[in-house]
Amino acid sequence: MDTLKKPKKRLAEIRMVHDRALRPHEPRIRPSDNHLYFDAVARHGSIRKAAESLHIASSALNRRILDLEEEVGSPLFERQPRGVRLTAAGEVLLNYVRWSLKELRKVEAQIDQLEGEVRGNVRIAVAESVTPDLLPSAVADYQSSHPGVGFHVTVDGPEMLVASLLRDSVDMILTHDLPQPTALSILSVADHPLCGLVAPDHPLAKRRGVSLRDCISFPWAMPDHTLAARQLLDLALKEASLSVRPALESNSIETLKSFTRLGNAICFCFHLGSKAETHGLVPVLLSDVRCADARLYLAARRGRVLPVAAASFAEELSDALQKRVVPVRVSVA
Repeated sequence: MDTLKKPKKRLAEIRMVHDRALRPHEPRIRPSDNHLYFDAVARHGSIRKAAESLHIASSALNRRILDLEEEVGSPLFERQPRGVRLTAAGEVLLNYVRWSLKELRKVEAQIDQLEGEVRGNVRIAVAESVTPDLLPSAVADYQSSHPGVGFHVTVDGPEMLVASLLRDSVDMILTHDLPQPTALSILSVADHPLCGLVAPDHPLAKRRGVSLRDCISFPWAMPDHTLAARQLLDLALKEASLSVRPALESNSIETLKSFTRLGNAICFCFHLGSKAETHGLVPVLLSDVRCADARLYLAARRGRVLPVAAASFAEELSDALQKRVVPVRVSVA
């Protein structure tokens, strides 16, 4: 029996599978069936794999794609030995299909708001520094009063954060650097100084503040060049006429912290005053201007109207940022 002969049951399953990672609940407004099929094939790059994910027969899915191509009047996929690839016409249609699916979710969220309930999904990309405490706390606080809202969080360096925002892969970003400020709308700014972290028995642990020059005689655990902290450190070192050869370099802040706990090394991270950020290490404020004046930005793409859930969360996250009070300057005798 053709699997597509049971539309109600089958389409319910398809809507549940489609974009499951980004949606906390099934859409109540049903998208076009062919749009769901087409998007699935484009995502998987294979009719067979798409059919498996949708739990329908490959032959039935292939017929739907052929029907859609006939309706459009142009091939949408190039058939290849190991799958399919979008044609130019297919890319144009895919952009429209994904836009229309996003718009349906926005309509649902707006209807929910009229009924007094915020629902939907918030997509946010962030720097790793906010993941130990700031972001999880903000999400938990928000969900306590808005249980119908789900979150998808991506962690990356500043270039990729902004790239994700500009292609609307995420609703907002938390970043320490703004490579393309004219394309962004700044929703909130908070002091987020770069500080040193050392083990409790480290010679610098009892000092409230130090300069980078004070740290030069110890092993350095440094973030790599994909992270904003490294870019800032390099500028500060250049201004102080210092040169450092790291004992350890990584794009994982947690790896750097773990290494620092084991000896007399010093690592560097942005600090918002939470013990969860340091976890067994002692924060030491840096007097160097570049480090002390570092900031954290909450930003969205300029000109974009955020979905209801994302706009609502952005307001609460902005408030949470402003409540974090961190000493940002120390004098070093």
